[in-house]
Amino acid sequence: MRDRLIVALDTDDGEDIDWMCATLAETVRWFKMGFQAFSALGMEAFPWFKQNGHKTFVDLKFHDIPNTVARDVGMMTKHGANMINMHASGGFEMMQTARNSADDAAYKANIPRPILLGVTLLTSIDETGFQQNFGSERQLTKQVVYLAQQAKKAGLDGVVASPLEIESIRKACGDNFLIVTPGIRPEWAETGDQRRITTPAEAIRRGADYIVVGRPIIEADDPLEATGMILDEMREA
Repeated sequence: MRDRLIVALDTDDGEDIDWMCATLAETVRWFKMGFQAFSALGMEAFPWFKQNGHKTFVDLKFHDIPNTVARDVGMMTKHGANMINMHASGGFEMMQTARNSADDAAYKANIPRPILLGVTLLTSIDETGFQQNFGSERQLTKQVVYLAQQAKKAGLDGVVASPLEIESIRKACGDNFLIVTPGIRPEWAETGDQRRITTPAEAIRRGADYIVVGRPIIEADDPLEATGMILDEMREA
């Protein structure tokens, strides 16, 4: 299960990140860098993580015109990112161009292409918020499934989605389409600003390939103990 847990390094304190990674080095393989962590670590993070046997999920949620996103994804690929995401709402062409850029960069660098994911809908948005913010006639789940289908057609490997939509995405996109789920909160953790959430065990039971956990681990009094408890929950699924 350690290969399916991604720890979100949601801080811009480089010393805290170093300590967290060292503390969890023998327990998890994946670490996620959002804007905070990436601003603290920069490109130097990639060789450091690789040398220590870790994998990196670059969570910068690229969303721009196709050429810009293609350059960004190609650059991250060249530097050794193992997983990269982009907003699926950026459109089919943006996602397809990003996939082609990643293929090209990986080929030139003679390295494996990173896993490419489309972000469907943020887990902080519930049905009411979706209707208020987007004015869509679709229900939230139908919109998530539509975006997942577009991501698959564009050549992405999977999506980032709430655990509540896993079954619907799996039915529409098949077993070989990866589903990475944030919005994971153990029963003993506060929900914070997340809305569409489940526990680690429930996410695994529903069929998540990877789960992303941040605050319940990095803000815990004992991050190593918290990580162990989450891994135990995942094994019980």
